[in-house]
Amino acid sequence: MLGMLRSVLAYREFILSSIRNEFLTRFSRSKLGGLWMIINPLVQVAIYAIILSNVLSAKLPGIENKYAYAIYLVAGTLGWTLFSEIVGRCLTLFIDQGNLMKKMRFPKIALPVIVVGSATLNNVLLMVSALVVFLLMGHYPGWGALWLLPLTLIVIALATGVGLLLGVLNVFVRDVGQVVPIVLQLLFWFTPIVYPDSIIPESLRAYMNWNPLVPVIDAYHQILVFGSIPNPVPLLWVIFAAVLLLLIGLFVFRRASPEMVDAL
Repeated sequence: MLGMLRSVLAYREFILSSIRNEFLTRFSRSKLGGLWMIINPLVQVAIYAIILSNVLSAKLPGIENKYAYAIYLVAGTLGWTLFSEIVGRCLTLFIDQGNLMKKMRFPKIALPVIVVGSATLNNVLLMVSALVVFLLMGHYPGWGALWLLPLTLIVIALATGVGLLLGVLNVFVRDVGQVVPIVLQLLFWFTPIVYPDSIIPESLRAYMNWNPLVPVIDAYHQILVFGSIPNPVPLLWVIFAAVLLLLIGLFVFRRASPEMVDAL
C-alpha cells in the first residue's frame, strides 16, 4: 500500500495534468467552456423547482420554502452523482485503457486516481453551483455545510473501493459490466434521494439499513436541507465499510494488475 502511495506522489504531475487535460478536453470546442458545469445543474434545479414546487405543489415537512422539495432532490443528488460517477468510470476503466496499460510504463494506480480526481472536481463544481442556487431560492444551509468535506471523503472511499473491485472483476468477467448499471439503478431507487425516508414502510426499513448510502444521503439532507449537523453514529459503520472496501480494492488491484495486462 505504501508503494502505491509513493508511486502516486512520484507521478503527481502526470496525474494532475491528466485531470486538467480531461477537464479542458471536455469543453475544448465549446463556446461557453466550463460554464456548462454550472448551467447543467442550474437547469436541473429549475426543472425541479417549476415542476415539483409550482406545478405539483410538492412540499417537504420541516422546512418552510416553496422550493423545499427541489432543494431536497438536489442535495441527495450531490452525494449520489459522485458515487455513481466513480463506480461507473472505474467499472470500464481498465478495459478502456488497456492499450495504455500494455504500452506505457507507469504505476497503474494512477488510472483510478485520475478518475477519482476528475469526479471530485466535477462534484465540487456541482456543489458550488447548487449552493449558489440555494441562496437564490432564499435557502441558507449555514456553517453545517462544512460537514460536506468529510462526507465527500466517505463517498470517495466507498465508491473507489467498490469501483476498483468491480473494475478488476470486469476485466476477467465481462458480464459484470452489463449487470452493474442495472444494480446502480436499483440502488438509486432504494436510496431516499427522490423521496423522503419518512414514507418508507417499517417492513422495508430493515433492508434499507443495509444500504450504506442511506445514512450518507440522509446526512446530505440534514446539512443542506434542514441546516442541521448530521448524526455521526449511523455514519460510523459506513466509514468502517468504506475503509475496508478501499483497502480490499487496493489489495485486489495490486495483486491482479499483472494478470489484467495479460487479459487485456
